[in-house]
Amino acid sequence: MLNFRKKRALVIDKEIPIDEARYVVIDTELTGLDEKRDSIVSMAAIRMVGGRIDFEDVFNMLVNPETALTAESVIIHGITPSEVIRKPRIEDVLAEFVQFCDNDILVGHCVSIDTEFINMEAKRIFGCSLSNHAIDTSAIYEWIRKRYSAERAFPCAFTDSGLFEIAKFFGIAINGAHNAVIDAFITAQLFQRFIPMLMQGGVKSIGDLLSVGNPSKGGDWSGATKESF
Repeated sequence: MLNFRKKRALVIDKEIPIDEARYVVIDTELTGLDEKRDSIVSMAAIRMVGGRIDFEDVFNMLVNPETALTAESVIIHGITPSEVIRKPRIEDVLAEFVQFCDNDILVGHCVSIDTEFINMEAKRIFGCSLSNHAIDTSAIYEWIRKRYSAERAFPCAFTDSGLFEIAKFFGIAINGAHNAVIDAFITAQLFQRFIPMLMQGGVKSIGDLLSVGNPSKGGDWSGATKESF
């Protein structure tokens, strides 16, 4: 099994320009949003270098979840018990996911939900959490909205922070949403559009981006829907 502690020794240069850094855009599908009761049923990740999405470097796996799928969760993400009964358990999937992410910066929309469940399992399986830095496109969107609305370059009235609504606003097609790899791809396209806006607004280094995209600025997600489980 993966030597998690040794592998997660993280080194990051915060002076790297944001359009040159390496990112992994992640998304999970869950049996629900209760971290004490629910579990991961699907994990996806897409590699980005700067604003370039690497369509050939993608992680996408179903998980035989630790807790049972409910009718409510199946309606949302469409993953049925028969699809996952013979899939690997989270122990094997998470080990591969950690290797895929390496030391790259994690990107997600309301990413704290994903990392909460990922780290819950990582602590149980490996004895420690991921040490990857993470940024939240929800927090970045809020920064952009406030920054550009002051210049009348952004409609003040548009305050919806849901992934799909923001994506539509930026002209990103929504096809097959509520699927981990598709949602990760939508998030990657959104982040791709954010990078030049961030740079124009003075956010040029990874250090700047980690401040602007701090997941804690994305709001309290307790009771949130995350668009999907």
